[in-house]
Amino acid sequence: MKVLVLNGSARKNGGTAAMVAAFARGTREAGHEVDVLDVARMDIRGCLGCEYCHTRGGGACVQRDDMDEVYPLWDAADVIVIASLIYYGSLSGQMHCLVHRTYAGDKPKSCKAMALLLCSGAKGVYEAAKRIYRRLMQGYYGVRDLGVIEATTGETLSGEMSARLEELGRSLFERVG
Repeated sequence: MKVLVLNGSARKNGGTAAMVAAFARGTREAGHEVDVLDVARMDIRGCLGCEYCHTRGGGACVQRDDMDEVYPLWDAADVIVIASLIYYGSLSGQMHCLVHRTYAGDKPKSCKAMALLLCSGAKGVYEAAKRIYRRLMQGYYGVRDLGVIEATTGETLSGEMSARLEELGRSLFERVG
């Protein structure tokens, strides 16, 4: 199974990175192919709303940037995991740019399931990100929801959280098929 993990945090060694590392570790242990992209370190510009992709572009965006690396992985992935820290109650700006740019190709071609990993310095700030995920991504794509895992930065570094994320990664075949 092909798994794409999109890490929207700019903090190289922060809580979101710890969550991504634990999930990827469990996924690889189960024998799945995992691509982890550090979205915040990529050159991904925001959608221009020019509609080139849906007119002359045939599903291709007019912009040439690091989304050219994302699109083939996005379409080939059986499972897509969005990981982000919370900025002002929502996904990071870098992740928003990536999500908006997927408009060019519409629904991912091979995706069967998605999960959302969220990290924040405080509890109770996850609702907007969960709405974006459930209504505008996982729900719109019509794929299985593998769940939302929320954690404060301190919680992400616990052995309990690491074990939970590793188990999610190891159990993908049973959950997705």
